[in-house]
Amino acid sequence: MPLSDHEQRLFEEIEQSLSEDPQFASAVRAHDPAHVTRRRLILAGIVSVIGIGVVIGTVIAGSAMWGAPIGAVLMFGGLIFGLWAQRRGSGGNKLKAVDGKATRTTGRGGGSKHPKPGGFTSRMEERWRRRRDNGDLF
Repeated sequence: MPLSDHEQRLFEEIEQSLSEDPQFASAVRAHDPAHVTRRRLILAGIVSVIGIGVVIGTVIAGSAMWGAPIGAVLMFGGLIFGLWAQRRGSGGNKLKAVDGKATRTTGRGGGSKHPKPGGFTSRMEERWRRRRDNGDLF
């Protein structure tokens, strides 16, 4: 159900007043999934670069025995954290508004029990039926 003209004007006034409030904008931005993902990816990149620096510094110095493994663990940990952050933030928690109804999508696959027509499972079932009907199972 669409908003009336009066409700639409009130909504625009509220939106305008909230957009001018810097404290509200920073609070919303801090919890924005895209902003959080970006921050995590930057942190992962920094940790990976520090790990590379530790490995290179250890190889150049040639003295510290535990420096290279620690640097490798930092590099690997940073890369894993970055991949995790990207996967977690890439498809999740986007708000959609359709006809005045807001819904939150989680980015997870639709949990339908029925395969799509023409999908992989349907094709395999059809092949199985043909083989069974023709008598050449093995």
